Amino acid sequence: MNHHEVVVIGSGPAGMAAANTLLKYGLKPAVIDEQPAPGGQIYRSIGESPIRDSNVLGKDYWYGKKLVGTFNNPDIDYYHSTSVWQITKNLEIGVLKNDHAWMIKAKYVILATGAIERPCPIVGWTLPGVMTAGSAQILLKSSGVVPSGPLVLAGSGPLLYLLAAQYIRAGVDISTILETTPKKNYIKACRYLPKSLSNYKDIVKGVGLINEIRKAGVSHVKNVIDIRAEGNGELEKVVWKESGGSGWKSTNAATLLLHQGVVPNTQITRAIGCEHYWDDVQLAWRPKIDNWCETSIKKLAVAGDGAGIVGARASEIQGKISALGAVMSLNSLSGFEIKKEYDYLKAMLKRECSIRPFLDTLYRPSADWRLPSDDTTICRCEEVTAGEIKEAAKLGCKGPNQTKSFTRCGMGPCQGRVCGPMVSEILASVNGQSIDDTGYYRLRPPFKPITLGQLAHAAEE
Repeated sequence: MNHHEVVVIGSGPAGMAAANTLLKYGLKPAVIDEQPAPGGQIYRSIGESPIRDSNVLGKDYWYGKKLVGTFNNPDIDYYHSTSVWQITKNLEIGVLKNDHAWMIKAKYVILATGAIERPCPIVGWTLPGVMTAGSAQILLKSSGVVPSGPLVLAGSGPLLYLLAAQYIRAGVDISTILETTPKKNYIKACRYLPKSLSNYKDIVKGVGLINEIRKAGVSHVKNVIDIRAEGNGELEKVVWKESGGSGWKSTNAATLLLHQGVVPNTQITRAIGCEHYWDDVQLAWRPKIDNWCETSIKKLAVAGDGAGIVGARASEIQGKISALGAVMSLNSLSGFEIKKEYDYLKAMLKRECSIRPFLDTLYRPSADWRLPSDDTTICRCEEVTAGEIKEAAKLGCKGPNQTKSFTRCGMGPCQGRVCGPMVSEILASVNGQSIDDTGYYRLRPPFKPITLGQLAHAAEE
C-alpha cells in the first residue's frame, strides 16, 4: 500500500490550488484524477487545446494556463487517468489505472471533485441528438468538435450563454435559444444585485455574453415553460410552450443542448458517510464543512463546487484554504503566516461569492423542470418514468432507497448520479414531506466499475 501525507482527488481549479499551497508549506501531495491532464472541467485540455483561436473559449478559460503551469511540479505525485473506486473513514483510497488496482493510505484527503450538471428531463431527452450543454462544451474543449445544425440550446444559467457565445465565435450557426428562466426570478434576484456589485466583473461578463448573442442575430425565446424533443429514432424537431402563449411552437433541429445549472458532485462524500444537508437555495445536497473546508469526518475536506456551487475562481480559493487546514492539522502549525493568508483568502472568497445569491435566485429552476410530467423518463439507465416513481410513492415509498427496490431506479451504471436529485424531489412532493426527511440514495463503493480480478489484486497488495 502506498502512503502519502495528503491526497488531493481532482485536478480542477480547487485541486491544483490545493496541491500548490501544500507544496508551499513543505508537504508533498499526491493528486489523483480521472482525466489524462490537469485542468478539470473548467480548464479541460488547456495544456494541449485543439482550439487555435484563443478568442473562442475566452479569457476565463485561458486563465487556467497559469494554474496548470504551477501545478506541473515534480514534487507532486500526479496520478492521471486514474479513478477512485473506494475511500474508507480511515482514509484508505482504492484507485484503478490501466487495469491495475491498488490502495493508497493518506493522513489527510482533500476532495476536489467539482460539480455535475443538474438533470434536465424532458419528453424525448433520450433521443440521439439530445445532450447536455456541459457535455457539448467538453467536446469543444477537448477535441474542437461542434454540433451539427440546426442547433437549439435550451434551459437556463450562465453556461448556456457562455456556450452560445463560444459557438458563435467558432462560426457555429445557432438556430434558437429557448430560455426557461421564470419572469418572477428576475424580480426576486434584484434584491441581491447591490451586494453582488463587489464582484461586478462577473456581471459585466454576463451582460457582455448576452449582447454578443443578440448582435449575432440568434433567435432568443424567453419565458419557455415546456419543451419536448421529437423524432423517429433520432432528434428531428424541438417543440415548446411559452408562458402566456397559445399552443405549441416548433423548429427543426439535429442537435438539442439542455442545461439547468450544476449541482455538487457528492457521490464520494455520500458513500463515505459525511453529513449532508439540502440547500433549498441551490436546490442541491451539500456536505457540511467548517471554515477550513473539513467535513464531519476528521481529516477529510471538500474544496470547490463539490461542497456547493461557487465558480472557478472561488473554487481555487477554497482549494488553498483546504490546504492550509491540512497543513495545520498535520504539522500543528497555527503561526502568523498561515493566519494572515487564511484571513486574506477568506476576504477574497467573500468577494468572489458575493454574486452567488443573485445567480442562485435568478437561475433557480422552476418546479416545472424539477417535477416533470408522468411520461418523462427520469432514470435513463433503467428507463423509469416520473409516473412510475409517483406510483411507488403512493404505494408507500417514503425515500429513494425504497423506490430503488420497487422500480430499479438508481441501479444503473450512473449509480443515481443523474436521477438522484429528481427522485428525492418527486418523492417529497408526492408524500408532502421535506427533502431532508425524504433523503437520498444509500451509496456504497465501488464508486466506479471494477472487476473481481482487479479487486483481488488490490487485496493482495
